[in-house]
Amino acid sequence: MDINYELYKVFYHVAKSLSFSEAAEDLFISQSAVSQSIKTLENRLNQTLFIRSTKRVALTKEGELLLKHIEPAINLITRGENQLCADPKSGVQLRIGASDTICRYVLVPYIDMFHKKYPNIHIKVTNGTSVQCAKMLERNEVDIIVSNSPNPAINDTMHHIPVKEFRDIFIANEKAFPLTDRPITLKELQEYPILMLDKKSTTSIFLHNLFLEHSLDLVPEIELSSNDLLIDLAQIGLGIAFIPDFCIQEREGLAEITTTEEIPSRLLIAAYNRDIPLSDGANYFLDILQEGK
Repeated sequence: MDINYELYKVFYHVAKSLSFSEAAEDLFISQSAVSQSIKTLENRLNQTLFIRSTKRVALTKEGELLLKHIEPAINLITRGENQLCADPKSGVQLRIGASDTICRYVLVPYIDMFHKKYPNIHIKVTNGTSVQCAKMLERNEVDIIVSNSPNPAINDTMHHIPVKEFRDIFIANEKAFPLTDRPITLKELQEYPILMLDKKSTTSIFLHNLFLEHSLDLVPEIELSSNDLLIDLAQIGLGIAFIPDFCIQEREGLAEITTTEEIPSRLLIAAYNRDIPLSDGANYFLDILQEGK
């Protein structure tokens, strides 16, 4: 089917903004031209892509399916254009996806090393959960992600390498929860308020699966999107927090609570798309990540 790329480009901008007027502004064309392009694309595909009303624009199921395929292609073309047209003096952009925890406690020294090696390359770091980062990589919105593993969103189109092994631990205010004199069972832990990351995180999935493996149901007291906040709440005695060991530093009054059941170690991994060539800068960043294991 021979369809002009510009029609897909217009579709992409409307689908992302859900606004014909915003798409027109982004593309520097008239709103009527946007409407005509969408109408032409719908006629050629013989599908309705948008539900239009006076108050809102929404994607149909067919539109959502098309966007899923068009978005990675648009991002890939844009990336290629940027690399070809980049000013040699300014360098090529390096786009990294990682959680705020991984950025803060793992990536900062590597970003520093990279910047000293390639001072003219712009570094863009996008934060999200490990699952969200894998989705960003799938859509070609980032070049490299650093993620917890296992990560159910990592697929066969992505190559990944180990970066760092780590353990997940339970920590608590030892005065509020005097449980450090002996290992306790996961069943005993059920009786205490558990503080953990929200259900969208790989850490939450990991802990829920760990409890299920021992035929236990985990009902957390508090779910948050920040490990730092979990540590703060544990420090004031609000509950027992479950966090990766690399994000805990010396905190007065906090102690690790050990369990009789072994908590398997996990990996931090770096992942990138198998079929998309990486820049020299991106390859260097992967190299220093591996050297720092």
